[in-house]
Amino acid sequence: MSYLAALGLKKEPFSTSPDPTFFYRSPIHRTALARLEISIRLKRGLNIVLGDIGTGKTTLARTLLRNFHEDSDFEFYLIFDPSFQTEFQFLSMLVDLFKIRPLRQNTLHFKRAVENFLYEKNMIEGKTIVLVIDEGQKLSTQLLEVLRVFLNYETNDRKLLQVILFSQLEIVPKLISLPNFYDRITSKHVLRPLELEEAKEIIQYRLIQAGWPEGKMLFTPEAIEKIWKFSNGFLRKMTQLCHQCLLKTAMNERFQVDETLVEEVVNEEGTFLNVERHYSGREVTQAY
Repeated sequence: MSYLAALGLKKEPFSTSPDPTFFYRSPIHRTALARLEISIRLKRGLNIVLGDIGTGKTTLARTLLRNFHEDSDFEFYLIFDPSFQTEFQFLSMLVDLFKIRPLRQNTLHFKRAVENFLYEKNMIEGKTIVLVIDEGQKLSTQLLEVLRVFLNYETNDRKLLQVILFSQLEIVPKLISLPNFYDRITSKHVLRPLELEEAKEIIQYRLIQAGWPEGKMLFTPEAIEKIWKFSNGFLRKMTQLCHQCLLKTAMNERFQVDETLVEEVVNEEGTFLNVERHYSGREVTQAY
């Protein structure tokens, strides 16, 4: 019998995979999602979502894509790891992503091919092209400048390319150093860690989505507060800790997650990290 069945759950409620089904619309995530959708539909151009690791950027991106899933007027293209070393590599990836064939394999013809592609898609086919880039902090200033050039492609009433950058906060100095790029940002969003009340709501929401009876308590309020404190309000850390707590609850044939169980899980994690530090000879950051 799986631990899910033992707890009366139908699905894994605390997976760290970016499943839009479990996306809880906290006020800050809901606002960011709504503004991004408006910006895309109005064809405003450049949008940036900033947040530390584990604040829900990737899940927000997947939810945005799902919101447009049935709208054939919008075409989304995703870059998950933009750690390109040269302008040529970046442009080569773009022409492959857009499935276009430049006349020659050089940066000049790549840019012309992308420009023609964007014009034809927008003005002839009536499509809106959206480029979503995750891990935006990996973009060099040179590649941000390439994006700026593409954002210059426009008509009287629209940008021909919509760009959404999801990035850690370390990109900010790069943006400030490129005023011509920074000035083109039409919407900026910063995803902060969750407040305690938001943590309570998201834990209960995920449990209900996984089949837990609404109104029934699996995590005590004290347990949730400890989880929130240990995770510092970061969503990914919080879901990892919740998963370990559920696993321990099922294995020990308990029926509720209380603060004592949370402390046991955190102590076990601390013991593992101490062993890893000893054998690896390097500093390891505690997950919770």
